Amino acid sequence: MRAGDWGEKFRRYQQALGILAVLLMVVLSGCAAPPAPQPRSDALDALIPARAETTVLGDLGHAIQVGAFASIDNAARLEAALNRQGIDAFFFLENGLYKVRFGNHASYAAAQEQARQMQFAGLIEEFFIVRPSDYARARIRHSGQGDLRVELVRTAHQFLGVPYRWGGTSAQEGFDCSGLTLVCYRLNGLDLPRVSANQFAAGRPIARSQLQKGDLVFFATNRPNQVSHVGIYIGNNHFIHAPRSGQQVRVESLSNSYFQRTFMGARTYL
Repeated sequence: MRAGDWGEKFRRYQQALGILAVLLMVVLSGCAAPPAPQPRSDALDALIPARAETTVLGDLGHAIQVGAFASIDNAARLEAALNRQGIDAFFFLENGLYKVRFGNHASYAAAQEQARQMQFAGLIEEFFIVRPSDYARARIRHSGQGDLRVELVRTAHQFLGVPYRWGGTSAQEGFDCSGLTLVCYRLNGLDLPRVSANQFAAGRPIARSQLQKGDLVFFATNRPNQVSHVGIYIGNNHFIHAPRSGQQVRVESLSNSYFQRTFMGARTYL
């Protein structure tokens, strides 16, 4: 074969490779990050196939609890200090006192070891290890008695009147919307993600007409079609949420025109 013929074949081979590369990029583009979630109507949600009635969230393991503060300021400062160390801590209200909890360990010994290391580093003082069996999720599962949905709503009611903003540093700064739902779930033994968009992605879609106590309702309050707010449904078309800076955790109606307009969908985790 002549050299010119070989050159022509090689050029055609390069062209074919180029076309294949373009096609491959088109195919792979289907694996890109999904677009922002779009609002769903009840009619669309009703078309979503039902899944098995099992939790879509992992159960919490052994956690570390520290502090018992009368002031939200102290709990918020400790929570913020731990978060700056890369520790996913959250503060909560229990029996009139603010406490801080973090960690999700497979064993008591692993949780105790982390707590002792942090104590030695001066990050925490006295601590308490929370066992998986201490959570309502585990108690109800093992005993067959109780209702986890009722427990989630009961926990949410404990925070009514607590100031807005998660991880705040003053009495005017308490929970943000996803911080409130995170606390309600984690205190009952379910490992809910921290950010509202991730909470939205982690749940099973349900129609608004199928909402039950303890489900989460999501809204696009900042940008159209983008989840930015969340509340916990408590029944009778009402939910509990942390509204915005300067306001307190409160009960709201889904019939409110603002929440009807910004409603993005509902999710269940049970």
